[in-house]
Amino acid sequence: MTKMPDREKFPVHTGGVENFDLESGRYMKVWQGPQHPGVTGNMALELVTSGDEIVDLKTHVGYLHRGFEKLMERRKWIQNFPLVCRICVPEPDFNEYLYASATEELSGIEIPERAVWMRNLNLEMARLASFLMWLGGQAGAFGMGTIGQWTVTMRDFILDRFEELSGGRIYHMYIVPGGVRGDVPDGWISKLLDTLKKVEKVMDDIELVLFNNAVFKKRAMGLGVITPDMVDFYGITGPNARAAGIKRDIRKDRPYLVYDKLDFEVITGDSLGVDSDAFGRTKLRSAEIRQSIDLIRQMIDRMPRGPVHVSPPNVLHWKIPAGETYLSAECTRGEYGYYIVSDGSDKPRRVYVRGPSYTHAVALFEHMAPGTNIADIAGLMVSLHTYPPEIER
Repeated sequence: MTKMPDREKFPVHTGGVENFDLESGRYMKVWQGPQHPGVTGNMALELVTSGDEIVDLKTHVGYLHRGFEKLMERRKWIQNFPLVCRICVPEPDFNEYLYASATEELSGIEIPERAVWMRNLNLEMARLASFLMWLGGQAGAFGMGTIGQWTVTMRDFILDRFEELSGGRIYHMYIVPGGVRGDVPDGWISKLLDTLKKVEKVMDDIELVLFNNAVFKKRAMGLGVITPDMVDFYGITGPNARAAGIKRDIRKDRPYLVYDKLDFEVITGDSLGVDSDAFGRTKLRSAEIRQSIDLIRQMIDRMPRGPVHVSPPNVLHWKIPAGETYLSAECTRGEYGYYIVSDGSDKPRRVYVRGPSYTHAVALFEHMAPGTNIADIAGLMVSLHTYPPEIER
């Protein structure tokens, strides 16, 4: 069983390969990525090894599209809507929601009630699709590729529903200023409910095949332990924090959309009886998949009727009143936030995107990697659930 070594509490990271004498023969530099199945997205890991043990790790990002914030500050408000979703490809809808909500708050636009519910439904569908993609990646990192085939298939069924709803399979651009682009097509709700049943059936199979697998348990238990006192120090949010027993969820702590009208509890590692390691984080995210399914069903049952959009001013000449705002939401990886400043012109003065991936994939991952066996570095990385474009945005 892989265990994290005893180390000084929160030591300063050594900084990379330059601190090791590679000529001595004791250490070796190894690159993993950017094109590697054991890397989350297009990023690279510069590893220093001693035998098969990682003694240092440095992350390298920037192998994908980048520079979103400055691009947004040079485009008109409406021109950024096709752009923001690229910041997080597997879960683009949170960028759409936060950017649209920020512009509405600054402009004083109030959207119809049904549009609020449709946005919430959209976000939970996005969480479900993202979690399914992650779960397959986590299993695959430990050599269980069959589960990856199952979960990617289920994610494709969710994407079918997105395509029918928005016309877009990956980038939906469904949440727009004033509400959403359209109501649900005929028969769509029935198809969505059938898809949820399929996902539940696969999750039952995964429960048997993954969590009862002796190899997965031996490799994942004890790998990448996050203690409660690490959470605030590293800015850890989302399932990584909840697995450590920290009961934080923006959907409950700072309710937005209609989460205050839905019945659910924050899931923590303590409530599941698991530790805050790679195994526990997998178990917790699997529980949150089932929770998302339940929330979607609640929203379908209680969805009000009515319009789904109000028209904003002429978007080609839209000048948003001067002001600033910060809005956040609970994506699959934790707190996702947008800080936007308007100076009253037709372009944003400042846009700052707070994605969880920076703290998880750089500061936290680089701290946790030393002492890990090289065979488990992919499993550790995936267990933290990160998307690189959020880092170099």
